Amino acid sequence: MGATRLYQKGRILGHKRGKRNSRPNQSLVQIDGVDSKEAARSYLGKRIAYVYKAKREINGSRVRVIWGRVTRPHGNSGVVKSKFTSNLPAHIFGASCRVMLYPSTI
Repeated sequence: MGATRLYQKGRILGHKRGKRNSRPNQSLVQIDGVDSKEAARSYLGKRIAYVYKAKREINGSRVRVIWGRVTRPHGNSGVVKSKFTSNLPAHIFGASCRVMLYPSTI
């Protein structure tokens, strides 16, 4: 029996923004294999984890996570908007994240 995949890889593109103003409370994420607005709709409500390593240990682990949630599609190319518990810092733009396949509706 193979391992069950719990997440799909994604890439953090940046904050939602206009020409001049950045809105750091919403982040744009490109999910691997999603290339249309219809395909992006199946990920609505799914949780996103940005996993990173820090220098200082807390409870014996250096691994930290910022959790977020997919809120809506953005544009026609499969990008989604998401909200994280704390706003994502700008230096992680382009970093990979995990789009969890739960909460599931099937």
